[in-house]
Amino acid sequence: MFIDTGSTISRVRNVEGNAINIKDLDLNLLKILQAVVETRSTSSAASVLGISQTSVSRGVVKLKECFGPQLFVRKSHGLEPSELAIKLAQASSEMLIPVEKAVEAYLDFNAERYTGHLTILVNTFLLEFFGADLILSLRQSFPKATFNFAQWQKDSLHDTLKGHVDYVIQFGHYTFPHQLHSHRLAKIENSIIARKDHPVLSEGNEWEKIGTLPITRLFLEGINPNKGALESIYEQNGYQAKFLLTTHSISSAVAVLKNSDAILYSNTIISARDSELSHYPLPLNSDPLSFLDISGLYLQTRRGNPLIQHLHQTIQTFFDTQYSQQEY
Repeated sequence: MFIDTGSTISRVRNVEGNAINIKDLDLNLLKILQAVVETRSTSSAASVLGISQTSVSRGVVKLKECFGPQLFVRKSHGLEPSELAIKLAQASSEMLIPVEKAVEAYLDFNAERYTGHLTILVNTFLLEFFGADLILSLRQSFPKATFNFAQWQKDSLHDTLKGHVDYVIQFGHYTFPHQLHSHRLAKIENSIIARKDHPVLSEGNEWEKIGTLPITRLFLEGINPNKGALESIYEQNGYQAKFLLTTHSISSAVAVLKNSDAILYSNTIISARDSELSHYPLPLNSDPLSFLDISGLYLQTRRGNPLIQHLHQTIQTFFDTQYSQQEY
């Protein structure tokens, strides 16, 4: 028996010289091999494994096809394992024990005992809105874990698809590839945010009144589209959006709103930050601006992972306490 080092896949040759692709070997056959070596009997092996004797016999045939007909020799008292069979059974036991432990740990996941590292990427604005309270909820749920709690950037999608990110919190209008499972975390009603007792909004929100007001816009260079829904809605209603300030800084946007007639299309999260701000109803024909969807995303391949499911449930519960997912 030898390893063919000329291939990227390890191949073993049996006594007849036929190549065996070890990576294609069914792990169930190794369990049958172990049981037959231990019991020297297909019927006893079947009893140990809880399967039919026919299944064990078929497994023995397949093992002989892989490792040669002398793997087991039939004797009057049962099956006599060869030296190779005994060594394979010992190696199988050493291999399957850590596999079984990994499966047990997977199924018996306990967030309070989890000591690993969690990477969560959040849209910059959402991180500003919810970050402090959310990380406290996560630490309560995973008290022994460590966290990388960072903002979504240009190369974040690549890192997420490569499996370097455990969870993403992003605005729902972003389009993501099918490799990511998406779930709505919250649906928030938007408003016009402006200073209290705004001289125009206090009188009404018709386009004729607000169409020419200066706008403060929250924007992330390279992440937000160059032309968003706001510009299109203004054009559809016969106006051109006039941006007084475009910024990624919420505190800068708030400062401008408090000290000018500028308006911001956003949600009450911002107006609740400062007692000098208020929120006003949106004008007619502004449906694309009416709601803010927040989505949670993770790899499709990890949908059944207990760690990810507990992480998702913790984040979902956090948003449920902040906003109901009522359909308006």
